[in-house]
Amino acid sequence: MDLQSRKLNMIEYLISLKDEHLFKKIESLIFENQSTEDSKKEFMPFTQDQLIDRANKSNQDYNNGKIKTQEQLEKESETW
Repeated sequence: MDLQSRKLNMIEYLISLKDEHLFKKIESLIFENQSTEDSKKEFMPFTQDQLIDRANKSNQDYNNGKIKTQEQLEKESETW
């Protein structure tokens, strides 16, 4: 059976399903899997070169006085 046929069978099964408890289980599995896949797509680890570039830029910003104190950040975050 091809994937398209299996999907249609699943849809038919869900349409006829009367058990709320079972439906909630299926629903939670779908959303759990979906959120896991979404988080995998969002996460892209830095390469070593990218990390070194970011660290160098951070050092330059610090040396140029482009910094904020913890108190400044807390005050700024109150308006988010």
